[in-house]
Amino acid sequence: MSTMRAAVLRDFNKIEVEEVPIPRVEDVGEVVVRIKSCGFCATDYKAIKGIRRNVRFPTIPGHEPSGIVSEIGPGVVNFKVGDEVIIQPSGYCGFCRHCRVGNTHYCEHAFVTGGDGPDDVWDGAFAEYMKTRECCLFHKPAPISFDAAALTEPLSGAWKGVIHYSEMKVADDVVVIGVGSMGLLCLMVAKVAGAGRLIAIDTSDYALRNAKELGATHIVNPTREDARKRVYEIIPDGPDLIVEAAGPIEAVRLMADLRRRGTRWNVFGITTHEKFELDAGKTHFLEARMDASFGTNPLAMTRAIKLMETGLIDTEKIITHRFDLSKIHEAIEVMSSSQRNKVIINP
Repeated sequence: MSTMRAAVLRDFNKIEVEEVPIPRVEDVGEVVVRIKSCGFCATDYKAIKGIRRNVRFPTIPGHEPSGIVSEIGPGVVNFKVGDEVIIQPSGYCGFCRHCRVGNTHYCEHAFVTGGDGPDDVWDGAFAEYMKTRECCLFHKPAPISFDAAALTEPLSGAWKGVIHYSEMKVADDVVVIGVGSMGLLCLMVAKVAGAGRLIAIDTSDYALRNAKELGATHIVNPTREDARKRVYEIIPDGPDLIVEAAGPIEAVRLMADLRRRGTRWNVFGITTHEKFELDAGKTHFLEARMDASFGTNPLAMTRAIKLMETGLIDTEKIITHRFDLSKIHEAIEVMSSSQRNKVIINP
């Protein structure tokens, strides 16, 4: 067999399942993986719909995959054909100044499979096979399903933001603004890390119900009540940590408004270049520490795998829809709905 099915994006709003050549290893350290599952990220949706414009055509989206190694190139020593693997979408050189200090997601020679960020974009995992490099592979523990394993990258991003960067501590009172799939993963990480009061804020009652089921102690819908007033009724002293996982600039403004002295706040969800104002003097005297977090790295991926392997977090709980690759257009329609959580593509 020399061809495979792949969802090829040839222009905005123009994606079709086609027969294309199966990728082959061409260089040292390269591997080809037979894709079993791939999460459908909002980044993919934005590229398909033209909301995100930094896309070069044609391209195959999909950057949250798991699968089975089908071919290895020269120099690959830690994986063999038949190994079940989880794939980190962001590849790195390992030698530049950023890689040397552990910030591989800043790599000066980075590439990404099916995603966003670096200029070097490889075809992604809305396909039966995908090529990457050995540095991006992690062994999938047997108890973790391929569908659950496909969500390692988003879970790792949640761990990186909440724990590694914002340094959440046991008994911290935490507010998560926006509880779609990424916000829910942030909430689940905070829950297992020992959050005290854990407040979910969202304009969707569907999302808030999910948050309540997955560990939120309180839910707030800002379309029906004053969010700041309600948060300070629940936490009179104010939150220790606020995570913005929503995306709209209004969520960032609300996060800034919720701060008290010493609050840590993480600009996690917004990726658009919009502005908000801060009172410089107030910010000075609050000593509230702002963080931001994007992407992932091998440390975060390893921690996410451990969270799933030990049963602390079950990522399958946020999966609401699964589609065969041939149903990509149905999956896109579901992605546009508010009545969904994580969508999985099974090539």
